[in-house]
Amino acid sequence: MSKLVAYFSASGNTASLAKKLAQEAGADLHEIRPAVPYTSEDLNWRDKQSRSSIEMSDKSSRPALAPSDTDLSAYDTIYVGFPVWWYIAPTIVNTFLESADLSGKRIILFATSGSSGFGKTVESLQPSAPGAQFIEGKVNPSASEISALAKL
Repeated sequence: MSKLVAYFSASGNTASLAKKLAQEAGADLHEIRPAVPYTSEDLNWRDKQSRSSIEMSDKSSRPALAPSDTDLSAYDTIYVGFPVWWYIAPTIVNTFLESADLSGKRIILFATSGSSGFGKTVESLQPSAPGAQFIEGKVNPSASEISALAKL
């Protein structure tokens, strides 16, 4: 069974976990990168006019992805990691899921968060990958939880 760890990381925390998970799972690694990188001003959640605030207030927002040569059809299991923003995944994760037909694939979620759990993340991501099986993994997984996720 082929595995991919795909992640979006704004500050590096999710990237660090993704690299550990990929190594533990023997999976390929893919960074979900926006076509226009986020600046620190873009990520200022206290500013209602910041890019991230505007994107997250519009559930139909789909930030463009940077070009990638990763073929998602080559994987049976795709771990998807991200920071939790406003109790859900950043909308760029929806863009990533909508970039390919993921029906029949297992999507295992993991996340980083300063203060919240998954919230309505699964509910908000499922429409972006119809026919995929979503598995809610862990938020801020410990080393032992990463090992357990890698075995899924």
